[in-house]
Amino acid sequence: MGRTFGNKNLTDNDKRAIVVGRQNGLTMMTLAGMFGVTKAGISQFLKRQKAQDGSTNSQRTGRPRVTDRNDDRNILKTSRTNPRLTAPCDQTGSFLEFAISAIRLDRETTSECCWNHGKTVKWAKEHLNWTRQDWNKILWSDESKFLLFGSDGIQWVRRPIGSRYHPKYQLPTVKHGGGSCMVWGAFSGSGIGPLHRVNGIMDKHVYKDILQNQMLPHLRATGRGSVYQQDNDPKHTSLFVKSRRVNVMGWPSQSPDLNPIEHLWEELERRCANKRAKNCNEKFAQLLSEWNQIPMSTIDTLLNSMQRRCQAVIDARGFATKY
Repeated sequence: MGRTFGNKNLTDNDKRAIVVGRQNGLTMMTLAGMFGVTKAGISQFLKRQKAQDGSTNSQRTGRPRVTDRNDDRNILKTSRTNPRLTAPCDQTGSFLEFAISAIRLDRETTSECCWNHGKTVKWAKEHLNWTRQDWNKILWSDESKFLLFGSDGIQWVRRPIGSRYHPKYQLPTVKHGGGSCMVWGAFSGSGIGPLHRVNGIMDKHVYKDILQNQMLPHLRATGRGSVYQQDNDPKHTSLFVKSRRVNVMGWPSQSPDLNPIEHLWEELERRCANKRAKNCNEKFAQLLSEWNQIPMSTIDTLLNSMQRRCQAVIDARGFATKY
């Protein structure tokens, strides 16, 4: 995306993020690069902002509001209708915008997020013109957790004071069949790779064993010039890959939109959605069976989407995309 002159293309969220970024010490040059406008455009906007309310350089406490009174009423109404929503939101998906706005405006994390977003955009630009042959050389990897029963994560219920035991605000429990199964998986342009069950805590020692016995054999079978992709989790910064002279792809932090294996986990989740397991062994058997049946057409679709993913990240300036 080419740089625009002035600030006519800035959204309201961009403008609020620029104000907070400036308050946190980001230079005008840095902000100009992050939001794709000129330094003069940033300067002019901040001067107008200061003239309007004098708040550009003031250090206000707390997070700026991202909802008005109408939004608050709608959030309250929706929560009363469905107390099990993961956060106050409506059926139009406005909570997604609300959450993104809140993240952008969080004064304590703006500088770090902006830095990460900048690196993500840089990575996307560097790989925008890669061909399918280039993407075929990457061995994509990740870990994922699959529950034996129900949905993932903690379920919250919002309820009025004094209504704790009302049936409307009770969640069903499972006495048998709870728990989860953690797996590590990988795939490349040649097809589905290994799926390995992780027993216990996934620490650096467990990860080293996976690299030795799962990743390396598959990477070598992929052919010369193959590159291993992993995220920036601390346990992944292992000296093992360096000692084995493994080519590791540079990867920006907080960039799940760029990793196609995230959609592969979703595909595996759909395939196992109607299958209940009594224990972890049975669950892993189900996962492995469905994993090995994922067709090559799915892999083709994921890798063919990489250019669109990169462009989407560039267009979104490192923020969340549809991927």
